[in-house]
Amino acid sequence: MLDNNCDETSACLEHGKHLQHDETNEKDLPSQECGPYIRSQLASMCARHTLARRLPITQWLPQYTWNFFLHDLMAGLTVGMTAIPQGIAYAVVAGLEPQYGLYAGFMGSFMYVFFGSTKDITVGPTAIMALMTQTYVLNYGPDFAVLLTFLSGCMITLFGLLQLGFVVDFISMPVTIGFTSAAAITIATSQLKGLFGLKGKTDKFLDSLVNFFEHIHEAHLWDALLGISTIVALLLMQKLRIFRVKGNPQGQQVSSARRIFGNIMWLISLARNAIVVFFGIGLSYVLYLNGHTPFSLTGKIAEGFPPFEPPPFSTVFKNETYSFVEMTSALGSSIIAIPLISILESIAIAKAFSKGKAVDATQEMIAIGLGNIAGSFVRSMPITGSFTRTAVNNASGVRTQAGGIFTGLLVIGALGLLTSTFFFIPKATLSGLIMTAMFFMIDYDVVSLLWRTKRIDLIPLGATFVFCLLLGLEYGMIVGIAVNLLILLYHSARPPVDMKWTVINGCNVLLVAPAQSLAFPSAEYVREVIVADCNLHRDESQQSAVIIDGANLLYIDSTVAKVVKLLSEDLKVLEVPIFLWRWPPAVTQTLLGIDPKMKPLFKNGPSVDLVINDLENCVRHDVEGLTDEDTSVSMMNGIHHVP
Repeated sequence: MLDNNCDETSACLEHGKHLQHDETNEKDLPSQECGPYIRSQLASMCARHTLARRLPITQWLPQYTWNFFLHDLMAGLTVGMTAIPQGIAYAVVAGLEPQYGLYAGFMGSFMYVFFGSTKDITVGPTAIMALMTQTYVLNYGPDFAVLLTFLSGCMITLFGLLQLGFVVDFISMPVTIGFTSAAAITIATSQLKGLFGLKGKTDKFLDSLVNFFEHIHEAHLWDALLGISTIVALLLMQKLRIFRVKGNPQGQQVSSARRIFGNIMWLISLARNAIVVFFGIGLSYVLYLNGHTPFSLTGKIAEGFPPFEPPPFSTVFKNETYSFVEMTSALGSSIIAIPLISILESIAIAKAFSKGKAVDATQEMIAIGLGNIAGSFVRSMPITGSFTRTAVNNASGVRTQAGGIFTGLLVIGALGLLTSTFFFIPKATLSGLIMTAMFFMIDYDVVSLLWRTKRIDLIPLGATFVFCLLLGLEYGMIVGIAVNLLILLYHSARPPVDMKWTVINGCNVLLVAPAQSLAFPSAEYVREVIVADCNLHRDESQQSAVIIDGANLLYIDSTVAKVVKLLSEDLKVLEVPIFLWRWPPAVTQTLLGIDPKMKPLFKNGPSVDLVINDLENCVRHDVEGLTDEDTSVSMMNGIHHVP
């Protein structure tokens, strides 16, 4: 946006220069002379730049074609076939009635059509959002989930308007993987209850495991068989996409029958979730007509469309009334945690499918935020970008964000026509569907990858994973971020410093080369290392000196400057002079601001031997001085390295 405003700003400044240099006295100029110009430019920016950027639909809609429509229609309907069963399943994960998953499946899609910036993204309920909502639904009722949707939308939109997307940069890859893996395992274990037809409490990882082993003897055989069969069928159908043929592999001609067969297998793979759900419905219905109900069924689902009304700012649950303040107090940290996770999911998906294009994080946050706000008016649970459905959208050849219109319409159609049919969905089928989706959320290779590359990253990954399982997702994420920041601070406090003793012009010199800029946590450490090294290696029979090469220093703070002054005083006691060689002007000014008397310590000569020439009692012609290049080599091949 700043780039878009540069021309207007420059023009106004130039206009101001003409006014300033006008022969007319400044006092005689009308005070409003520049006002109309500025107002016209601001109006122009709003019309052509801000509007186009904040309403991406204005950019792609004028170029919309019939071909785009057909591709978007196909992709939107395909995604809808996945969104319907997933929405029902994720509502169950959240502890809500199944229709809430459908309520969450259309308004976000419609809003993203207007405000979304990435054509492939599909918005709706996700497993992680459902799990993070579950606790509040079980303890306080569905109205809390709807209010949480509204508040999350407000927070996400606010983050977008304030351009606070950088906040998610503090959540590193190991923390993210630990979080998603723990969430996947927590969700999968919570579905053991439905998979085996058990009873009991399953809102947390440990509770789910304890409940499973306590009630395993009560397992329903038919539920277990159907659930396990669902998992196997989904895994097999997921592999059917390999039959699809693109182009002419290895230059060979492919028959039309082979292509048709491959495309059919590919469509079956994409629609596998809907297939297993409708198979379960059909099987349950046929058995029901014959007087048998061997499966635990989803049961009655509220028919029709949700009421369009503001989210509840007060509610009654189990004969207890909650005001808005009490509701927000009960939601607690989730008002911040859920928006952050929502932003993280959505932006990560946008980057994964951007195909090299820059992702407008601000616009993505605004789109997701407004989708949640609008969704709360139709009783939606919290929503964000869905990786699974986005992958289906991309594979289906979507051309624009308009695909979300057809996805939303299909979900609305299901609400209007199929809710009575959903009564017969076996709970084991939904549990199998959810568990299968969780298999692909776990990154199985990351541990070996980090072990080979940077093992210390296993610490925040492990901490996040363990504490998410034991304490819950919000607290586990906080622990992971804290551990990651501690590691980051440790590296800042213990920077690598190359140190080498060498003889230059008969003088015993300690060459010190910090590998990066120094910040205040590292200042005292570097001082201690240099003083200790001087005490250990200096030769009292020979003149010694310390030269700190500042070529790599881009900045220092006042604490570092103060410590450098103290270091010079420490070395003065040891009768070891110190020189600051090749320090940048900005860094030099910071030091001189602390103590102007340090000015003689700064040297900018082309070689170290010219620095040593300032010392008395040095033999100047014993050894030819080292050049900058020689010094760099000598430092790289130093006697020891302080990690």
